[in-house]
Parts: sequence; C-alpha cells; structure tokens
Amino acid sequence: MVRNNPSLMNGSFSILVHNPKILEFDNKRNYFIQKLRKRDKSRDFTPALRLVVRREHVFQDTYEQFHRHSGEYIRNSKIVVQFVNERGLDAGGLSREWFSILARHMFDPNYALFVTSAADRLTYQPNLASGVNAEHLNYFKFVGRLIGKAIYDGRLLDAYFTRSFYKLILGRSVDYRDVEAVDPAYYKSLVWMLENDITDIIDATFCVEVDEFGKRKIIDLKPEGRNISVTEENKHEYVALITEQKLVLAIKEQVNAFLEGFHDIIPSELIQIFNEQELELLISGLPDIDIDDWKANTVYVGYTISSPQIHWFWRAVRSFTQEERAKLLQFATGTSKVPLEGFSLLQGSNGVEKFQIHKEFGDVNRLPSAHTCFNQIDLPQYLTYEDLRSNLFKAISECSTGFAFQ
Repeated sequence: MVRNNPSLMNGSFSILVHNPKILEFDNKRNYFIQKLRKRDKSRDFTPALRLVVRREHVFQDTYEQFHRHSGEYIRNSKIVVQFVNERGLDAGGLSREWFSILARHMFDPNYALFVTSAADRLTYQPNLASGVNAEHLNYFKFVGRLIGKAIYDGRLLDAYFTRSFYKLILGRSVDYRDVEAVDPAYYKSLVWMLENDITDIIDATFCVEVDEFGKRKIIDLKPEGRNISVTEENKHEYVALITEQKLVLAIKEQVNAFLEGFHDIIPSELIQIFNEQELELLISGLPDIDIDDWKANTVYVGYTISSPQIHWFWRAVRSFTQEERAKLLQFATGTSKVPLEGFSLLQGSNGVEKFQIHKEFGDVNRLPSAHTCFNQIDLPQYLTYEDLRSNLFKAISECSTGFAFQ
C-alpha cells in the first residue's frame, strides 16, 4: 500500500519515516524522490547547465565549470553536455555517458582522492594522504556535488565505497568492525584485544604514530593519551578511540569537504532515512546477480553441495527479491558490486577469494554471521528450510554488514 502511494508517509504513516528499519528500500526511495521534488518548485524555471568538455579531460573540465555555479543552480538545472569536436546533441545519452566517465575518473590515482579498500579492492575510501593534491578539498566538494546530482537526477554510478564512508555521509557512528575494510590485519588485532585478557601482554598507550608526508607525528587519542597505558579495564575505550581516529578524524577534512558539496544538492535530514547498505543501492543501483554463476563459484567448508542446508540456502536465495539478494551480497562481501568477470573473480583481502559457506557448529537458533574480508558466511545447521530462510532474511535485514546478532 505504501509502495504504491508514498504520499501516505506524509500522513497517518509518517511514523514510519522516523523508524526507517520498518520500511523497505523502494518505499524509502519513493518517499525520498517525492520530498526532493517538493523542495524545489523552481526546477522547471531554471536554465539548463550547459557543459562543454573535452572527452580526455572530462573530470577537470567539469570541475572548473561546476566551480562557477551555486549548489542550488546545479541541483535545479538540467545538465546538457557537449563534447568538444563532437557533433552529437544531448537528448539524454551524452549526459548519461558523462556521468559514467566521471564515475571512473574520480578514482583516478593521479587525483589522489580515493584509495581502494584493503579488504576487497572494489570499494573506495577517502585517501588520508590526498593533501599531495593542493586542490584536494575543492575536488572532494566537487565529487560530493557530483554524487548528489546523480542521486537527484536518478542517474546510477559505478561507484562503490566502504561501509564506514557511507556511514559518515549519513552522519552515523562507526565502530571497530568497520576497520576490517580499511585495515584487515589491524582489525584482527583489535578483535584479539577485545576477546582476550591483555594484562602484561600489550604495551600500548592512548596515542597513535602517523606518517604525514615523510614526517612522523604522535597523535593523542585523549588528553595526555601518550602517558596513559592501555589496560584490561580501559581497552574498550581505547578500541573506540583508535577506531574514531582511523576512520573519522584522519579523513575529517576530506569528508567535511565532500559533505559540503553533497549537501548542496541533497538535504542531510532527508538522506538519513537510508542505512549504509541502502545508500549504496541508491547511488549505484541494484546489481544484476546471476545466481547460477554465484552458486558455481561457491566453496563449502563443513557442508557439501548435497547438504540439506546448502540446498535450502540456494532455494532461499532464489526466493529473494533483487533487493534482498543485493543485501545478502552486501552482508557477506561488504558490497553489492559483482566483478565484470563474475563471481569467479570475487575479491577478498588476499586477492581472488571465492564466496564461502562454512558450517556453524554452535546454536541452531543463531543468525548467520559473516566475514566480509573472506566473502564468508557462517551458516548454522538449521533443521528446516523455513528456519534457514527466516534467519537468513533477518540477518540481512536487521544486522550490520558482516555481523549477525549473537
């Protein structure tokens, strides 16, 4: 009912907007689009933004032309693209191609704006060393405007980011589990610290040493942190602070510049109805997942292809909607992006890492859990198809990426 009539969320169903976990993604998206259009009634009267760009310098030329205009004008105007020395008229196809080219060029290492995730090499994170580019903050603002404009105009981008960056766009807190995508080895050390007694084992203080363009610098995680030892009693505080430093504070300038541009186009309070998985789908769209290819490139540990739970797993996957399959892929691998070559070249922290289903020998009432660095799902030995499907659906719908409730 809500899907077919999103205006209901302005009336008696408005409570759903403030409890977005209840809503399906397409309901949120319809409501989001409706609210965007209502905000800008001047859109129909705004002159087109005509961009003349050289095909080999699309990113730089667009950056310079965006820089001359206000966020409001960019938001409300229709983009009309003309490639230099080409005779084509833009009836929609050229601007679509323009968005596609820009989505590739924003990750060009020569601009030093983003680095690939250490976990999958498919998703991107703001580069903490982007300052080697003197104009890096202006470029981040430009990228924020570009992605915001793509969302506003309903254009999908082949651009995938780390879960922690999506959280920062949404104004949400990160936690230590988000470190896995950026630094898998360091993440493992944090997990070990949390799960073990560190008394007389770990010699650390509340500070971190960083390299800033060849110069070593010590950053205190709290006042006088370099003089405060990490102990069994305060280790949880340490993990929280080091996570904040690595994922938030280290790239704060870059993220703030990106958000300045993004919020020129998309209001912060409106984008927050989505969670981080849904934001990826909003920017990049639902993937076309070939289940047969996925199944053919899956490794089983503890199970075999003939195990009832495996038969039920793939039966459940086939019963899912396209959105639910995308969320399952996000849950297991950290992103909904499938390599162009298919699942045979799915990337993990050590290079090519096929999708894996491991037998979970614990409580059969537990939800499935996942390890995104290894593209791995730990699947309990459910006794019926209904139990497996119900728990798998609950895990991908309610849990943070890669981690089920215990």
